[in-house]
Amino acid sequence: MVRFFAGVAACFLMMMGVFLIWKSQADKPAGVAPPPKLAVNQSAQLAAIPQAPEADAKSKEEKRFDRADKNEDGRITLAELVEPRRKPFAKLDVNSDGRLSFEEWAVKTIDKFKDADADDSAALTRAEYATTAPKPKAKKPVCDC
Repeated sequence: MVRFFAGVAACFLMMMGVFLIWKSQADKPAGVAPPPKLAVNQSAQLAAIPQAPEADAKSKEEKRFDRADKNEDGRITLAELVEPRRKPFAKLDVNSDGRLSFEEWAVKTIDKFKDADADDSAALTRAEYATTAPKPKAKKPVCDC
């Protein structure tokens, strides 16, 4: 019998709580007055803004052309275009015949594979393959402070 009255009292308290919560949300003010306007001093003088530096007018293509035009004559010759690639080509041309075969081109990859294959199984495990990851480049400092 006590459980019955306890259950009825719990239901009554729960219904009363729901009613009070519902009633507290029903009465909201219709409108809120806007904040008062602040007085602005119209006679105050602002400091003049200095002239901003002008950006370089050259486009991306113009800058790229200027990098390739080594003698700055307004024309790019084949020699000017090929010269920066001469040293990397010479590194790959192992037999110095002026021709680059697939094997010469792939020699770095083949050498890297052989160095990473520690157990000489002609296959790389996950640990062996992890050793072939390129070294991260040193980050330049943001400022010279």
